Amino acid sequence: MSRSRTPHTPPKSHYRMRTKLIHGTSPTKRWDYDHHVIPPLSSSTTFRLSSVHRGVEGFIDFGSEDVPLERKVPIYIYDRLDEPTRGMLEENLALAEEGEICVAFSTGMAAIAAALGVCVAGGEEIIAHEQLYGSTYSLLTSWLPRYGIQTRWCDLRKPDALRRCATPASRVVYFETPTNPSLELIDIADIRRQVDALNHERAESERLHIIVDNTFATPYCQRPLALGADLVAQSLTKDIGGFGTDMGGAVIGPRSFYNLLMAYRKDFGGVLSPKNAWSILVYGLPTLAARMANQQKTALKVAQFLESHPRVEQVFYPGLESFPQKELAHRQMVSYDGKFAPGSLVYFILQDAPGSSRAGDHLVDYVAEHAYTITLAVSLGHIKTLIENPYSMTHFNLPPEKKQTTGIHPGGIRLSVGLEDWHDIIDDLRAALEAC
Repeated sequence: MSRSRTPHTPPKSHYRMRTKLIHGTSPTKRWDYDHHVIPPLSSSTTFRLSSVHRGVEGFIDFGSEDVPLERKVPIYIYDRLDEPTRGMLEENLALAEEGEICVAFSTGMAAIAAALGVCVAGGEEIIAHEQLYGSTYSLLTSWLPRYGIQTRWCDLRKPDALRRCATPASRVVYFETPTNPSLELIDIADIRRQVDALNHERAESERLHIIVDNTFATPYCQRPLALGADLVAQSLTKDIGGFGTDMGGAVIGPRSFYNLLMAYRKDFGGVLSPKNAWSILVYGLPTLAARMANQQKTALKVAQFLESHPRVEQVFYPGLESFPQKELAHRQMVSYDGKFAPGSLVYFILQDAPGSSRAGDHLVDYVAEHAYTITLAVSLGHIKTLIENPYSMTHFNLPPEKKQTTGIHPGGIRLSVGLEDWHDIIDDLRAALEAC
């Protein structure tokens, strides 16, 4: 006689994050797709409503602070407000970043603008680390001042620098870690301690919020929310998308920001399309762990080669023993399973020939013409290895004195390591270094 067994389904918390990135939060209230192995793609800008009452209910739900996120079924009205494919991606991105909510945007810059937009108003200030991505710098210096929002620049790597920079008008502390392009690290937990001390004497409406751009690390290598950030903003176009086919951005954080971020997206219109969301949901996020695990192994091999080459003056990569912030890197950049995860970006500076300050340009031009495994292109985080000179390209709009003071060198080269065989990448780099 056979013994009957009671079926046992382990809770989702039982499974490791690498598995969760593939299977996500399904089944989900966003869409009943129990019979789909791959989530379906929604391609409708507007949605049929069964009654005027249903439409009214949807608009009230969308804008109400009192309606819980756990409402039984989302009411879809119009794509710019909410729709199922993007909603499924948002659920999975919140899971990946260990946040409560996520709101997706059309680009990383749209996400950064939204994160700042819901935290700071006219007459208030942003405190930003001195080294930022070129377009973020332009947003802070060219556009936000038009609305009465100023930025105070601060080297957040220095002990207690934030306390010296903050004023009663400060509302946001904003930084990337690692930074673009030279991979400086900011100690998120230390910034949290400094902000808590400042907020202790402030009213709730005047408190400082920490916003971290996690694009370079990705949630595979670092979860800023767990380290003390209030919001994470990032580009989905890079490592999370992974294949260089779709643009996107996201803001992740506590549910208290959800309605503000959704209303900002509705009114400013920087909404992620369902088609882009679907590609990132189906191809990008599920492969993130596998891609990053392999890319950072290759990045270390490449960084070690570059460090040993006589034409290279200095190499910055968190995985190197020589990395200036090695202790912080090992403490802060950690994968879901607790292993050191230094990422896939390498920044190196060439030794300029006598009378020249353009060694970086010469090498990148040679690579563009002759290398097979390395592509001259902006952006990063693709399965293909990409190279560029930030001084001349992505950070061109920074004043020369700003580049000099923040460590963006004319001979500096940013290498985004892909999935090619590391021997081949090194061979192409060796040939370029010897030729230039």
